[in-house]
Amino acid sequence: MTPTIKDVAKLANVSPSTVSRVIANNPKISLRTKEVVHEAMSELGYHPNYTARSLVSRNTQTIGLVMPSSGDKVFQNPFFPEVIRGISTKSHDKNYGIYMTTGNSEDEIMQGVYDIVQGRRVDGLILLASKVNDPMLGYLLEKDFPFTLIGKPDGDESNITFVDNDNVKAAYEATMHLIHLGHKRIAFVGGGMELVVTVDRMNGYIEALKDAGIKRKDEYIVHHEFLREGGRDAVHELMSLDEPPTGLVVTDDIMAFGIVNTLEQIGKKVKEDISVVSFNNVIFSELANPSLTSVDINIFKLGHEAAQCLFDHIEQPNLLPRRITIPHQLVVRNSCGTP
Repeated sequence: MTPTIKDVAKLANVSPSTVSRVIANNPKISLRTKEVVHEAMSELGYHPNYTARSLVSRNTQTIGLVMPSSGDKVFQNPFFPEVIRGISTKSHDKNYGIYMTTGNSEDEIMQGVYDIVQGRRVDGLILLASKVNDPMLGYLLEKDFPFTLIGKPDGDESNITFVDNDNVKAAYEATMHLIHLGHKRIAFVGGGMELVVTVDRMNGYIEALKDAGIKRKDEYIVHHEFLREGGRDAVHELMSLDEPPTGLVVTDDIMAFGIVNTLEQIGKKVKEDISVVSFNNVIFSELANPSLTSVDINIFKLGHEAAQCLFDHIEQPNLLPRRITIPHQLVVRNSCGTP
């Protein structure tokens, strides 16, 4: 005979309503009570019927992730698996599943979000990238649909809950690291200008140059895709200049790997000939040869905090929007030297 909630309640010596609240992961239930109930569920072989619960509560027990571009390119960059690991860890704690949507174009991604919201397929969304003039934010605000943004929104900050680093400050510190080593010819290699993170990090770079009395050169600011190929293209563009830079601030480790490999191919040595500071501090940064000086932005925590904010919003719909700033740290390794 299939065990019921009443059977679990009897074995755990609690009320059936308490068992229901434990299954729903109610934060008001004590840890000890949760342990006793889960032990009883395990002993009886009881498995909650989440589908039935969803029909009654009108909750899906699922959150959605809006990926920034086609899935194959997204997962070439270790940032996304790591941020999703942070999200999924918190989701697991809440007994929530994850639904991902992406597309080969902005229109496809937007259509996917329309379908999710109108079909109420998830209880809330986490957007994994912040874009300039993003119509998705306005749409979600208009529909009053719970969502959290990873990255700073392009305007309307007071109405949007978002989790981000202080990217202006981080890029300022990364650039100053090269300046303190004696570099004056410093280039910036960023992603597309449609990304708010690129704009913020470029502004930090420009601010550092200004404070150091170094004239900004427009030809030292280049933009390519956050992939190894983007780094390769940046090297060819910068090294062909009459006066190439001696230091690079690169806004993504994967681009930096492409830069390092391409520099080797053209006979340039990282640290001796050209210094590189990067961002994200993915695991391969330490394993690279030479190991990369990189800004650790706590990727896992970005995802974990974004999920926590979304669950808070789902459980308390009237909660005011919040801004969560995740600390960063410049990790100095072997990719920088004096010019």
